[in-house]
Parts: sequence; C-alpha cells; structure tokens
Amino acid sequence: MTRIKTDICIIGGGSGGLSIAAGAVQMGAKVVLLEGHKMGGDCLNYGCVPSKALIAAAKQAPAMSQGAKYGVADVQANVDYAAAKDHVADVIATIAPVDSVERFEGLGVQVIQEFGRFISRTQVQAGDTIIEARRFVVATGSGPFVPPIPGLDSVPYYTNENIFDLRELPEHLIVIGGGPIGMELAQAHRRLGSKVTVIEGAKAFGKDDPEMAAIVIENLKAEGVEIVEDAQATKISGKGHDITVHTPKGDFTGSHLLMAVGRKVNIERLDLEKGDIAFTRGGLEVGDDLRSVSNRRVYAAGDVAGGLQFTHVAGYHAGVLIRSILFGLPSKQTTRHIPWATYTDPELAQVGLTEAQARDKHGDKLEVVRFDMHHNDRLIAERKNKGLIKVMVVKGRPVGASIVGPMAGELIGMWAMAIANNLKMSAVANTVLPYPTVSEVNKRAAGAYFSPRLFESDMVKRVVGLVQRWLP
Repeated sequence: MTRIKTDICIIGGGSGGLSIAAGAVQMGAKVVLLEGHKMGGDCLNYGCVPSKALIAAAKQAPAMSQGAKYGVADVQANVDYAAAKDHVADVIATIAPVDSVERFEGLGVQVIQEFGRFISRTQVQAGDTIIEARRFVVATGSGPFVPPIPGLDSVPYYTNENIFDLRELPEHLIVIGGGPIGMELAQAHRRLGSKVTVIEGAKAFGKDDPEMAAIVIENLKAEGVEIVEDAQATKISGKGHDITVHTPKGDFTGSHLLMAVGRKVNIERLDLEKGDIAFTRGGLEVGDDLRSVSNRRVYAAGDVAGGLQFTHVAGYHAGVLIRSILFGLPSKQTTRHIPWATYTDPELAQVGLTEAQARDKHGDKLEVVRFDMHHNDRLIAERKNKGLIKVMVVKGRPVGASIVGPMAGELIGMWAMAIANNLKMSAVANTVLPYPTVSEVNKRAAGAYFSPRLFESDMVKRVVGLVQRWLP
C-alpha cells in the first residue's frame, strides 16, 4: 500500500475538479487528483460537448431544405447518422487533450486513475494508494437518474451516457423527460430524420419562464416533434425495437427509448460516512462557502454541492474554493447571477429571477420590460427574427432576464454580467454596439425601460419646451 501526503486531494476529474487542480498547482499547492473513469467528466464525454456537436450536425439538414426564401434552391438532405456520430466523436477528441492526464501531470498534478473513497476524516483510498490531505474537494458530478418505472428493466433504453454511441438512426425515438437534455436531443433526432415523441410527467421546460418555453415548444411541434405533457409514465413494455410507454394519456410505441428525466449526484462510491461527511440524496451538506458542515477538511464543487447542475457552475465553484483554500479568504457562492441556456432552436436562456419569481419577491416594485426580436434588423436580414427578451427590473437594476430566440445563450451573457456586478439598466443602455448585430436586442430592451420615462413624461416635455424657448 502506497501512502501520500498532499495539500489538496480532489476526487473527480470533471469541470470543477480540473479547474481547481490547474489553479491550485500553478499557485504552488501540492495536488493529487483522483479519476476512476474519463477525464473531462460528464460534460466532455456525455453531456455539453457531444450534445452540442450533434445539434450542430442536425442544424444542417433543415438548412438545406429551407434555402428558397434566400434565393437558394431547396434540396433534400441526405443524412448519414453514423457520420454525424463520427463528427461528435471528433469534437470530443479535439477537446480531450485539454482535460487529459498528460496535460495535468505536465502542470505538476499527481493524477491517480482510480476511484476514491474515504476511509477516515483525513484519508482517502484510491486503488492501492492512501492519500492524506489537508483539504479534500469532492467534485464527482452527477449522472442520469433512471426512475423505477415498472417494466423498464426488461427493455433496452438509452441515457445521455450511451445515446451518442448509437450508430443507427432511430425510426421512432421516445424520450421520457421534457427538460433541457430531453428536448435538445428530441429536436436533434427529429431534424436528422427520426420520428420523435416526448413524454413529460409535468410541463416541458418546467424550470423556465412559461411564456418563453411556449415559443420553443411551438417551434418543436411545428417541426414534427410530438410533445405530450402531464403524462407520467406508469409502465413500459415490449422488446427489441418495439417499446411501448404506458401513460394516463395513452400508450406510445417507438423503436428506441431515451430516459432524460433528471440527474442524480455521484456519491455512491465515496463512503462518505467513514469520512464523517453529512450528505443527502441531493449531495453533500455544505454551507455557502461550499464547506462540509460536519468535516471541515472537506469541500464540494459542482453538482455534488447540491445546487444548480451546470458545468459553468462547477467552474464558478472552483474560483470560490481557490480563494478559500489557497488564500484563506472568506469566499461564498451565490446563484443570483448564474445563467443557463438550452440549445434548442430557438434557444432558451435565463439568468436571475423569472418574471413569476420576481413578482413573488418584489411585488409592486417590479417592472418588466420586453423587446420582440422581430424588430431586430440583423435577424430580419437572416429571416430568423422570432423571439423575445424580458428583463425584470427593480429600482433601476436588473434582477433577472429571460430570452428566447436565436443566440439566446450568447445574449444572456450581458445580463449575467450586469447582475453579477450590480449594474444599472443605464449601463446597458449606454453601451454602443455595432450595427446590425443580434446583441442590439439587449440595448433595445434597456431602452424600453427608459422610453416611458423620456417620451411619456409631462415633466420632460415641459423642461424641453422651456429650454427651446430660452436657449439662445
């Protein structure tokens, strides 16, 4: 048995763990990183990267058959599903070296390719190595949650962890779950040629603004995606490529089944009890400083911290923990400025409070400003001007923004910056942007906040009248 002493032991080689490892070792800390599966974690191998690569491939098919409005003859796309998956694999392979064992060992991190588990409050074992560390960071991420639906164990099914290995185009893909993963993959497969049915037990895009979600749902339905809401799956039957999902709203039969109902944190292997680490089904019990409430040597980053489950949140947690662990500075996380995006077409993005949340919290103090994307000249030129931005404003400062439309995931960044830095609406309104760009929708939304104050104010009109009367 080999024994190691180190400053920081990180369990998990995903976004959060890798960011902490790279930052800490380059600032002089001794770092041991444990990863028993694939470096890069879920995002690189099964989540963000492959899904966006498949979405990019899927966008090409309708583009070929919708050129007439631009003066380009429509043609029928000839989709090679296996080749699209080759594209996905190539994208992963291109990014993988950045997250590789070789790169991190080159930085000075000691990488042990084994799963880690606690054997005491101060020690973790990985294979035949025992690591004693001053601080531990648990960054093991999450995986697909597969609910115990009767009959599910008797039929073949996919999750985001193996759907990208599928080489034959599903004739009819049934997706259980109308969240971001399910809806992104549903639209991608429909565009690549599959018949697609989405079955959702509650409401599709249930965590997003309903008005914005409705625009995306309308577009997916127009493309031929069947979406069945308020339809809890009660039983699954069939075999091979003949799978039936039974619901109170009817039975739905397809050739392939994708489970996309949510995520569960990866804590089963950790033996947290032996480390005296309090936890729940949602992750480690930590404070706003991401530190364990029961073992002060232990911190959590990313999905296992029990909050928002996004790759960029794990990266944000890394910054919080580096300040705390390396410099001993008080450092706490907050979620008020964390954006997220769903990469359907149109895209759907959110930061801060939704309109409903803002009304509950701020009541009559809330102002909601809106700008319809059909007024944006760049989008008009590209004939993609369907969308909407809503900004929730309290006392002149944005507290939330919801965007649906082309490039919503890019546009939300300006509002994330504004909320993170406590900027006023005037900071966005005063920003000069090149014309014509899609980002002008943000400036126009800010302008919609000031317009009634300038153009509908009797006081302003009186002042202007006096100035014009007396100005030499």
